[in-house]
Amino acid sequence: MAIVGGGYTGLWTAYSLAVADPSLRIVVLEAERVGHGASGRNGGWCSALFPASLPSLAATAGRDAALAQHRAMRETVDEVARTTAAEGIDCHLAKGGTVVLARSRAQWTRARDEVADARRWGRGEDDLRLLGAAEADRVLRAGGTLGATYTPDCAAVHPLRLARGLAEACERHGVTIHEQTRVTAIEPGVASTEHGDVRADVVVRATEGFTPTLPGLRRAVVPVYSLMIATEPLPAEVWDEIGLARRETFSDHRHLVIYGQRTSDDRLAFGGRGAPYHLGSRVRPAFDRDERVFAGLYATLTEMFPVLAGTRVTHAWGGPLGIPRDWCASVGLDRSTGLAWAGGYVGDGVATTNLAGRTLRDLVLGHDTDLVRLPWVDHRSPAWEREPLRWLGINLGLRATRLADAEEALTGRPSLVARATAPLLG
Repeated sequence: MAIVGGGYTGLWTAYSLAVADPSLRIVVLEAERVGHGASGRNGGWCSALFPASLPSLAATAGRDAALAQHRAMRETVDEVARTTAAEGIDCHLAKGGTVVLARSRAQWTRARDEVADARRWGRGEDDLRLLGAAEADRVLRAGGTLGATYTPDCAAVHPLRLARGLAEACERHGVTIHEQTRVTAIEPGVASTEHGDVRADVVVRATEGFTPTLPGLRRAVVPVYSLMIATEPLPAEVWDEIGLARRETFSDHRHLVIYGQRTSDDRLAFGGRGAPYHLGSRVRPAFDRDERVFAGLYATLTEMFPVLAGTRVTHAWGGPLGIPRDWCASVGLDRSTGLAWAGGYVGDGVATTNLAGRTLRDLVLGHDTDLVRLPWVDHRSPAWEREPLRWLGINLGLRATRLADAEEALTGRPSLVARATAPLLG
């Protein structure tokens, strides 16, 4: 087994295979250090979120298959917790769930519609429930809150500690990890590196937002940047004002994605989209920072929580995540070539990568399990448009998202811009 990419996908795949069959010879090839990409830089939401919606999964695979995917994601959150505990991985995991605030009439409408839709799919209050203003405030107190949705299916983690702890667990189980070993091409039976070729019966592509850097894969996913800031440790009286006593992760029902968590050392880590897509699916270290986005994140944070005004930001960073054309993550194995893959998580990969690793284990070993029958298995997303069309479309979608939020803040009503540009907003 040659696994290209030392992030969560590659590490969970290596771990799952090594535990299931210790006789396998497994090598992980990583261009930088393990966790260098999105796995070490994300917002630390180990959640049951899957990028493709239940209706979109049902449209191609049926209602039962869509619900099976959702159940598998819910179970995966607990599987990550179980495995990290068993392997002694101290990733600061705390399963407090996720609260998503509604802070305008338009957001409150979306929150109620989301819960009503969940009920139509047979999802009960143990899965997703609606909170009134007072109940939401008991979890997280932000200005202007009208209510919220809450799911228990999320654990906050320290992302890089999870990646490095998982790498150590892999090595304890006999996996060889080669860092600073950039793969320049993947072909059946071989992963070519700057130092020579690695030959294997199965080659797994686990490169997520860096996939377009490989030959022939420039249009497979687009690398879209998500950026984050983290505050200095906050005193107890500030947390008494804000909440998050169980380290719940949080967001709100705006169109432009934001996300946050209370870290184990009492910082507030907060991130969001908003950085531009770069022509030609370019990935550069310089794109990891955008001072305008960092300033916007701080402004959003202090608007939500006025008690944080003047709080010092001690860390700011970013990185690319991978988005397939149809927003549906996938995992698969082509037995005729021995080429396998997993990815396209659209930022929902902390738990999904674990499911991918266990699914690839069963596919490689030929195990007939429920995992290999899930609808994302062997799914093939269409290629993205050629440039400059994808640059125009993606950045137009980003601008439309901002305009939709601005319109709702001004009018309090669901955005006409959002309705008109729904295909661009995903």
